[in-house]
Amino acid sequence: MIEPNPPPQQTGRIATLDFIRGVAVLGILFANIVAFSQPMQAYYWPVAMRPPMSRADEAIWLAQYVLVDGKMRGLFSLLFGAGMVLFVDRQGTWLQVRRLFWLALFGLAHYFLLFRGDILFSYAFCGLFALAAVRLDALRQLTLGLALYVLGGLWISAMYVPQLTLEDAVLAKCPDNVQCVLTQDDRAYWSAVDAQVEEARVESEVMRGGFAGIVAYNAREHGWEVVDGAILALVETLPLMLIGMGLLRTGFFQGSLPEKRLLAWGSGGIVAGGVLTLPPALWGAGGGRPLYPSGFAFLGPAQLARLPMILGLAACLVWLAPRVAGGWLGGRLAAAGRMAFSNYLGMSLLMAFLFQGWGLGRFGTLDRIDMLQPVLGGWILMLAWSKPWLDRFRYGPLEWLWRCLTYGRWFSLRR
Repeated sequence: MIEPNPPPQQTGRIATLDFIRGVAVLGILFANIVAFSQPMQAYYWPVAMRPPMSRADEAIWLAQYVLVDGKMRGLFSLLFGAGMVLFVDRQGTWLQVRRLFWLALFGLAHYFLLFRGDILFSYAFCGLFALAAVRLDALRQLTLGLALYVLGGLWISAMYVPQLTLEDAVLAKCPDNVQCVLTQDDRAYWSAVDAQVEEARVESEVMRGGFAGIVAYNAREHGWEVVDGAILALVETLPLMLIGMGLLRTGFFQGSLPEKRLLAWGSGGIVAGGVLTLPPALWGAGGGRPLYPSGFAFLGPAQLARLPMILGLAACLVWLAPRVAGGWLGGRLAAAGRMAFSNYLGMSLLMAFLFQGWGLGRFGTLDRIDMLQPVLGGWILMLAWSKPWLDRFRYGPLEWLWRCLTYGRWFSLRR
């Protein structure tokens, strides 16, 4: 099939978007490495880590929580919204719907075959809702996005209140579930904790096994979680997409703001986000790391606290992009950003091979310090291959495939 509207060629790109996307795709590997190499619960509940964390691991956990977790995903969400505006303005709404449809299928394959931490399906799902606002002016997009983001954070926070109240009451009279007279509420709480520990143990065993067993486990035990995650993303990812749309409409990503103001706002946002994020991090880490505060630290008020840092990072990267664009690192980051789709899924494949049983079988063996090694290796690989590939080809391999499926036609890959 030939699409009546010819697709835009690789001209007129906003280089700043590619640069920020490159930083984000490297950062997302750092954010995801725990979930690649440990049970999924270890991402938000360090008790599930095996081996247990040392003091040095604790420091890395804290730095990652304050500076990385949620921030790289937030940058991607801003950029996804900005990209939707660019695409719809050039090619129309229905072609964007087809683009999101194929992205959703990529996301489902990624979730079930490689990594349950997939964000592509959630982006496609939220993108369908974001289409309703893509034609709005910048002020309405920013206002709507900020309002939904704040309301979403408050709603998630409120959902945790009964669990936190129950946990405080249980731990106050029975801190270790030993020699206590348990009430029904006590038993319900400790059963929930034991279930999480058991789930982490089972997942570790499965991930050390063969590929077919891992896929069957993902489908049988966690199949509906991909939908649940997409629905939950409506309170964070969707609002950030709308904010990204509004920022693009204002010329933010195109460098329209004065440089001094951009840097001041960006630095202020990073500092404010760090100050606001540190208390929930320390609270969630205290008291032997109980179950619900650890989860609460990643959601609710933590969502509200990280917004200034997400926007601050975006502003600082917009300021930095033209200053490093001509250099080796800037060019490599921009190339990695142009191939973010290929790099994102490529890293999942590489990490699955490194950690799962059908590959090298290192699942559950690394502490947080050791995890820095595959992160650094992945960064080097993404920076090393992206630019040489784009010197020879028009698109990244998966960007090319996604493009062909979206337009329903075959594109030349070679330059």
